[in-house]
Parts: sequence; C-alpha cells; structure tokens
Amino acid sequence: MRRAEQPSRRTVLAAAVAAAVTAGAGPAAADPEAPMTTDTADPARAVPARPVDNRSWFSYGDWSGGTAKGTRAVAGARPGVVIAKAAGTVRYTDPHTGTTAAWEYGTWTSPVHRLAVPATEAIVSWNARTPAGTWIQVEIKGTYTDGSSTPWYVMGRWAAGDRDIRRTSVDGQSDDRSSVWTDTLAIDDPSTGLRLASCRLRLTLYRKPGTKLTPTVWRLGVMGSDVPDRFTVPASRPGLVKELAVPRYSQEIHKGQYPEYDNGGEAWCSPTSSQMIIEYWGGRLTEEQLDWVDPAYADPQVCHAARFTYDHQYAGCGNWPFNAAYAATFKDLQGVVTRLGSLTDLETLIAAGIPAITSQSFLKEELTGAGYGTAGHLMTVVGFTADGDVIANDPFSATNEGVRRVYRRREWENIWLRTKRYNASGKVASGTGGVCYLYFPARPSAAQRKALAAVGVRV
Repeated sequence: MRRAEQPSRRTVLAAAVAAAVTAGAGPAAADPEAPMTTDTADPARAVPARPVDNRSWFSYGDWSGGTAKGTRAVAGARPGVVIAKAAGTVRYTDPHTGTTAAWEYGTWTSPVHRLAVPATEAIVSWNARTPAGTWIQVEIKGTYTDGSSTPWYVMGRWAAGDRDIRRTSVDGQSDDRSSVWTDTLAIDDPSTGLRLASCRLRLTLYRKPGTKLTPTVWRLGVMGSDVPDRFTVPASRPGLVKELAVPRYSQEIHKGQYPEYDNGGEAWCSPTSSQMIIEYWGGRLTEEQLDWVDPAYADPQVCHAARFTYDHQYAGCGNWPFNAAYAATFKDLQGVVTRLGSLTDLETLIAAGIPAITSQSFLKEELTGAGYGTAGHLMTVVGFTADGDVIANDPFSATNEGVRRVYRRREWENIWLRTKRYNASGKVASGTGGVCYLYFPARPSAAQRKALAAVGVRV
C-alpha cells in the first residue's frame, strides 16, 4: 500500500469496529485477471498463481544455521533459540509506562533469505515463550532490487504478559522508500518498480540481569508478497462440502467491557476469532488465568484474548503477528500470518481440518446477509456448503448463537482477495489481498502438513 493510504491502517488492516454503511460503491474499473496455474488434483479447477513467499525458521538445523551472539539453539520436541551467556546489558525505557530498566540480552540473526517473489510488502510472525522477567524484539532488514538496503526495522517488542513491558509495535520507521505500518513493512510507491529482493530477520532476547531466565523462540517467519492491485478477482470453482466444529463467540456481548483494550468488545473481532480457533484445537485457560476478569462477564476467555493481544502503540487488538503469537502461547499450537490466493486454498485447509481467520473490508451491500459494512474486520472460515458458499463464524453478531453465517461465495471471495475497493464516500481504499492467520498443531498430522505445504506454509 502507498504511504498516503497507510494512516488508515488503524481501520483497514485490523479489527476495527464494524459500522453500518449506507453509501453505494463507485463504479468498478475493469481489472485483468491474475495469472493462473492448474490444480493437479483437478486440472479443471484453475487457481491463481501464488504471488507470496513464505520462509520460516523452526527446526534445530534452522536455529543452528543463524548467527548467534549470546544465544544458542536447543533441540527437543520443539526446537528453539534461548539466551546462553548474555552478550551484554542495555537499558530500555518503556514508552507506555515511562519505566526504565536494565535488561541482559542475546541476539540471533537469520541467514539472508532471497525472496522467491520480490515483494512490495513483508509481514513477520513468531511463536515464543516469554516467562515473567523476559521479552523479545523482532526486526527485519531488507535488500531492495536496486542493491541498496533498508535499516533494521522493529516489527514488534513482545511479551506474552504485560507486567514487564507493554507489548508494542513501533511507529515512525521509514527510509523514504519503505515504511513500517504497525505490523507490515511496505514499499512506499510500488509503481516505481522497487521491490524487496531479500531479507534477514533478527531476534533479540531479553531477561532481567543476574537471572537464568530466558525466552524461547520456537518459530520465526517472514511472508513477502506482491499482490497485484485489483478491484475484482477471478472466481474459483467450488470443490468441498465440509464444516468444522469451531466454537462460536460474539464480540458484541463484550461491548463496553474493558474499554482500555481498544474500546471494549466492539473492536475485538481479531482476538474473538483467535479464541475460537484456539479452543477448536483444545486450548483452554485456567481459572487462575481468568481470575482478573469480572465474574459477571460471559466468555471471560474473550476478554483475556483481547488483553493479551493488545498492541499499546497501535491501541488495538488487531495486530496480526501479536494474535498469532498469542495463539502459540497455548500448549502445542503454532501460529503464522500469511496470504492465500483463492477459496481453493481455504478448501484445502478446511479439508485437512484447519480453519482460518481472514481479514476483509466491505460495504454493507457487498456482502449479502452481513447486515453491516466495515473498514476492516476479522472472521473465521469454518467450512463450505453444498453450493460452495462460505460458512463463517462471524464475531460481529449479537449473540454466540448468531455467529454462524453463510455468505455467498463470489461476494465473499472478492471482498477478501481484492487489494482495492471503493469506500462509502466513493473513494478508492485498500483491501487486504487475502491476508489470514493460520493456527495449527505443533506436530501436525501428515494430512495437515500436506495441506499447509500446498498453501506455502512449511512445517
């Protein structure tokens, strides 16, 4: 997205309040179809070529292959990287509390990854354990297609809890060629042809001085993409009839609760969707974890998810990597942020038992049966009907019972995959281009591995 559009990140790329829209859309410009490839399982089902590159580090070999300063790789059922002998001590002033404290640290830097798709955008995600007294920072440094480089950009300062530091993105990062918008590194003006050709990631692990505490990072990944600008996308052909038994939670029943976390439940579509899938995979919170929630509130786990996905700089719960990282704090779960290319990709995942959280923006009249329009909303895709329509757990519902919705396939596919749209004022605005979060077991089944590989996610 262009910098001129990026101030709308607060509403376009996250769990914004879903508000009714009454104005009509402007005329849609003609849009060339994306290149197509053939689905080998069914040659008649053509799917768009994937303009996305995913690279993740998660094996012992991956962690051993980076550059470590004060860290080391650990083996086991879930390999990772931890602090060994700290490389040094720094003082960090938390911008959201004003507290300054000393922290020991160690770093791990990935090898250079050449992007298979020179990218206009890159999103980093991670899975980690951060015991009390620890936290992590995640950075990216890119090389442009002209050979020059970006600075090291901070993509998140993160802890599972909120006692030691405030979980935060970092604003104001730019070299006038690319910029960080909350959780997305974007080329400022893709029309120039400039792209990110390669990148490295850097982890900094922090702990209280004089202790043996350490964070453990299990998974680190980057998704680079160059999705062409488009108001419409090619239609996919239905190929699956299946519905997954995903719990249903409404964000709206939490309206007004804990307004310090993005004005309460009205803006909690992302953590509400995350909690649905976490519980689908068996993730549960203990009474002790939930004892801070007012006992008068229903579904306290949704309040918990909002608090522990909240980004104190962005002032919202819709930071994509923070949601994936929250999911991975539950036993034996992984989370990634990626882009998919069609509903065929979603069918592949659903067939293997993997639901997905998708991000989309639309006018009220663009999605039949929704009853609202939104500048940015997350919902959970749980299946497909015999007609190929999308079965979604849509948290913008008055009750838990009303969360299950069936949306017309063609309408839903277009609002999710497009990158350009007309807003209520008839002006061109941005779409998310197929962004989704995927949560899945730390040890996926063979069928789940195959499905994830088919959509570009290495496990």
